[in-house]
Amino acid sequence: MPLALRSAVAIFLTLLTQLGGLAWVISRATRWPLTSFVALYVLFSSAAVVLAPMAGRVALSCTNDGALQMHSIFYCALNRHYVTPELYDVLADFADTVEDTHAGTVTQVLDAGFPFVKGMPLLPHLSHDDGEKADIALFYQNNGTYLPARTRSPLGYFAFEEGHSPCEQRWASLRWDMAWLQKIWPDWSIDTARTQTALRVLHADSRVGKVFIEPHLAQRVGVTGGKIRFQGCRAARHDDHIHIQL
Repeated sequence: MPLALRSAVAIFLTLLTQLGGLAWVISRATRWPLTSFVALYVLFSSAAVVLAPMAGRVALSCTNDGALQMHSIFYCALNRHYVTPELYDVLADFADTVEDTHAGTVTQVLDAGFPFVKGMPLLPHLSHDDGEKADIALFYQNNGTYLPARTRSPLGYFAFEEGHSPCEQRWASLRWDMAWLQKIWPDWSIDTARTQTALRVLHADSRVGKVFIEPHLAQRVGVTGGKIRFQGCRAARHDDHIHIQL
């Protein structure tokens, strides 16, 4: 494999998983079989769970039980499920409070952060670079019945809700509409009661600094102002998830 291509793969894996690039470089430099890359990546990712607390990060549980869960093993496999201890407590308390209010509610975390290195962004996000941010999946219902631990799209992202946008179309923007993709998602609706409770709980938590959600969704559930904010027109849409940060 040409050096330029090997370097491009290393950069891509680093940006995607943080640790994948290192595993790739070592496996290629030693000329071990390609399967050694997978073995090294699994080794590094497993070690990160133990070592991350030394860098001020902890891993969210990937066992998918309890009120707080990672939405998909995908985020765990890519090392995107790390947060600071304080944000971990915020998420755990938040999930418990929402579940106490609405029995059976499951709070699902999407992208959070990498295990090491403050300042390294979690692409394609513009932030998520310090362990103090996390995305929460929306709560859905079908014909009035809450759907625990279910989202309209497999990854929890890109299933956008219809509503007024305050933004004009711009080329230099992450505000993707993906209209071609919307037709394939299930026709489920937002669980208004749980979303309203979620925003109120986050707004009342003194540890939470900002909550990003699309204005039309905040208005739909009747929780606006204060920490409930619009993320801006150059950032990704936030009517497929809720972003929280300390």
